Amino acid sequence: MLLLPSQPPRSAPPRECIQLDELTLTFPSSELDLLPSHCDLSWISKIQVNQPAVLRRAEQIQARRMVKKEWQAAWLLKAVTFIDLTTLSGDDTSSNVQRLCYKAKYPIREDLLKALNVHDKGLTTAAVCVYPARVCDAVKALKAAGSTIPVASVATGFPAGQTHLKTRLEEIRLAVEDGATEIDVVINRTLVLTGQWEALYDEIRQFRKACGEAHLKTILATGELGSLTNVYKASMIAMMAGSDFIKTSTGKETVNATFPVAIVMLRAIRDFFWKTGNKIGFKPAGGIRSAKDSLAWLSLIKEELGDEWLTPELFRIGASTLLSDIERQIYHHVTGRYAAYHDLPMS
Repeated sequence: MLLLPSQPPRSAPPRECIQLDELTLTFPSSELDLLPSHCDLSWISKIQVNQPAVLRRAEQIQARRMVKKEWQAAWLLKAVTFIDLTTLSGDDTSSNVQRLCYKAKYPIREDLLKALNVHDKGLTTAAVCVYPARVCDAVKALKAAGSTIPVASVATGFPAGQTHLKTRLEEIRLAVEDGATEIDVVINRTLVLTGQWEALYDEIRQFRKACGEAHLKTILATGELGSLTNVYKASMIAMMAGSDFIKTSTGKETVNATFPVAIVMLRAIRDFFWKTGNKIGFKPAGGIRSAKDSLAWLSLIKEELGDEWLTPELFRIGASTLLSDIERQIYHHVTGRYAAYHDLPMS
C-alpha cells in the first residue's frame, strides 16, 4: 500500500547510506546525489494507491480550521513568496506581461506592508510564468525594474503535449536562449495511459538535457492520467528522469490541482527522498484562487513534507488570480474592511 502514516520526511542519514524502513541501501558517497542512470521500474511495479485512505486524508486537510488574525497575515505573506505569477492567455501582449512583472516585484501595496512592518523585507513572488514567445518581454521588464525574479516558461506543446518531440525540445531551447531560467514542461499523457514508462522516462530525460542549467518543472496533467496509481507512477518516473519539480496541472484541464492528487504526489516525493536523498519540489497549479486555498496548501506541505519544503526552492503555487485575493485579505487585516477589487489592481 502506498499510504503510510502522515509524517515529515526523515533527515537524510550520513552520505554512505540511506535508511528505508527496515532495509539499508548502500551507495558510494560520490553517487548519492546522482539520479538513477536508467528507468528502474521496480520502484513502481508493485505500487497500488489506497484511494479511500487518500480521500480520507484529503478531507482531514480541508476540514482544518485555518489560522486567524496576525498569524493568518504572516502565512499569507509567506504564500506570496511561493507564487509563480502566471499569464497564459491567447491575448497576452508585451504590455500585460510588463504589468505582471511589476506586480511580481511589488505584490502587496507598500502602505499595507508598512502597517505590518515588513516593507523592508524585499517581498516578491517566486517567479513569473509566461508562454515562450513572451519570455523576452518578461526578461526585459524585470531587468528594467531592477529585479532578479526568475522567468519561467511553459513549453513542450503546452497544454496538450501532442506536438512532435523535436518541436517540443526546440521550444525548450528557444525559451532558455531568450532568458527563461525555469521551464515548465508538459508530458505526453498517452505514455502514462498506455503504460509506456520507459518511453516517458526517456522523453523527460531529453527535456532535462535541453533545459541545460534551467530548472525543470514537469507537469503531469493529473486530471487526465486516469487513476491515482498512475499519478504516483508518473511522479516517480519524472523524478527519476531529473525533474527539479513535479507539477499537478496545466490549469487548462477540466480537473486541476486537488488534494487527493497532491497527497499522492507528495508521498511520492517523500519516497523518492528516502530512496535517493534528493529533495524534489512540488507545484500545484490550476484552480487555486483564494487566500484560504493557499493556507490549506501550505498546511498540507508542512504536514506531509515538513518545514524544509516550505521554501521557494521546493514549493511553488501556479496562479494568476490568487495574489489579488491575498492582497485583499491583507488589506482587510490592516484596515478592518474589504477593498473593492479596483482598489488593488494588478498594475
